[in-house]
Amino acid sequence: MPVPATGLRDHRGAAHARLLGIGAHRPGRVVPNSEVVAGIDSSDEWIRQRSGIESRRWATPEETVQVMAVSAGRQALERAGLDARQVDCVIVATVSHLLQTPALATAVAHELGTDGAAAYDVSAACAGFCHGIALASDLVRGGSARHVLVVGVERLSEMTDPTDRGTAFIFADGAGAAVVGPADTPGIGPVVWGSDGEQFDLIRSREDWRDVLASDSPRMPHLVMQGSAVFRWASFTMAKVGLQALDRAGLGVEDLDCFVPHQANMRITDAMARSMRLPDTVRIARDIVDQGNTSAASIPLALDRMIAEGDARPGDTALLIAFGAGLAYAAQVVVVP
Repeated sequence: MPVPATGLRDHRGAAHARLLGIGAHRPGRVVPNSEVVAGIDSSDEWIRQRSGIESRRWATPEETVQVMAVSAGRQALERAGLDARQVDCVIVATVSHLLQTPALATAVAHELGTDGAAAYDVSAACAGFCHGIALASDLVRGGSARHVLVVGVERLSEMTDPTDRGTAFIFADGAGAAVVGPADTPGIGPVVWGSDGEQFDLIRSREDWRDVLASDSPRMPHLVMQGSAVFRWASFTMAKVGLQALDRAGLGVEDLDCFVPHQANMRITDAMARSMRLPDTVRIARDIVDQGNTSAASIPLALDRMIAEGDARPGDTALLIAFGAGLAYAAQVVVVP
């Protein structure tokens, strides 16, 4: 039976989408392992062996999530050669914007000077930036936007218990951003994403705000993590996800130039690379060494560093893969701008 005409006009966007520019904001305070070991009765050597971290960046009091997000976003726009008024949508991935509402993205869009761009936040923890890139690519190709700014920003230092041996040395602060726009050829591959809610408790806030408010001595809810379980899950499950993302993009490991995983732990990065059997020619992001784990900001920060140091060149293929609380995950292949 023929479908009756609805009168609705079809609207389609660009044939393809790609990254147009990357930006970053690294906080000014450098915190070496020596500053965190006392609270967890540990040592610099133990932290390095367990995580690969030698130092991390923590925000100064002036470096709010909004300040860092705007800084990274502005740099990404400059590198993309765009004015903020050309941005149609702003997506901010974060778990450390402490207002329930409104979304941080609305303030970022306004401060950057967009012309009333659509703006919303994504809460997918460490996988948030990759979720944002997938959404931006679909918006551009679907015709809802021509240029989308995706920002990952975190200020995890104030959500970290300095006496928690499992997390005190890991988390850090910073922001990274990317501009997604139209392209003549594919520049962002299909996303492979999902969640494993059965593992919901592996990474989480210790308390919710109701518990905090009911306490006789309220304090900021802190992050807790079952590190060994997360390591086992991420090392092997995420390798499979990475290979699926390559396959969906029509590529094999031999076609890959760069591997940019979430900077969670150097041992996890190495385990994923081994499980995926990445060739020695693939350059691997290791930004965690002096940046720490910045959750939603870690992938754009790591890609920014690879570009700055010449490890990622324009036109290279890079596999992005992220995983975090939830357990939420996402991966896609992108062409380096």
